Amino acid sequence: MKWIPNGGTYYPVIELPADFDQETLLTTLHESLVSVAGHRTITFDKDLKVSQQTFKCLSMEMVNNYVEGSDAFGCSMVAAFGCDAVLNEEGQIEDTAFRTMSGAGHQHFLEFMNELAKQTNLEHLREALFGPWRYRDPSPIMRWDDADDRRYALRWDEPSKDPVRTVRGANRLAVAALPLFPTVPIKDGLATTSFKGSKSNDTFITWPLWSGWLTLDVVRSVLAIPGLLANNPDAIEFSARGITAMFRSQRITLGKYRNFTPAKSL
Repeated sequence: MKWIPNGGTYYPVIELPADFDQETLLTTLHESLVSVAGHRTITFDKDLKVSQQTFKCLSMEMVNNYVEGSDAFGCSMVAAFGCDAVLNEEGQIEDTAFRTMSGAGHQHFLEFMNELAKQTNLEHLREALFGPWRYRDPSPIMRWDDADDRRYALRWDEPSKDPVRTVRGANRLAVAALPLFPTVPIKDGLATTSFKGSKSNDTFITWPLWSGWLTLDVVRSVLAIPGLLANNPDAIEFSARGITAMFRSQRITLGKYRNFTPAKSL
């Protein structure tokens, strides 16, 4: 995959085997994504506010499955969710910086993932990958799109009376990408790949766009380059790596929810 500039923005380009056309890609992708519905990692609880023991048992189960060669997905998702070695003041695990909800307003982080796995169809994926994005699908949402920030002061109508509209396929694909952003214990807590900060007013995510063809494993490494988290990343250094643009978004906390601001180019 690589990114190309076009019309003031960037578009992703995917290189596929010669016998893959658009329909084959969509069908194969849909079959893979729908197979995750009901998976243990997204049904063991509704949210990630769980005890150390609960998460440790899940982690060991997924590690054993991976070692036995029966399931690699579960292990990668658990690593992205959090760590049982780092706890908060309530004795629950510290979790991913991508977590945007924990049950308030009947919005559940893991439950929504499972619903997306069950409800996302081939046409949802077609819109997400090939556009245009029409924002006509109802909830569930993961609150990772800046359009999910529905504060009253920013809207014409009262948000509670205005139905949520989203791009379901984009939400589902974003969930599938979580294993690219594992969490790791650090000196003063838990870090999530590509994030800096941990408080409600100082948490940012930064991501790069690249011009050369990169495989999934290389993308995983690029997302973890430490220099991305600098206040002013070295453009010359990253240009030499084939990185043509970098974007940053702030994660904000509004009451019991988290949202992300529109991205800014660095």
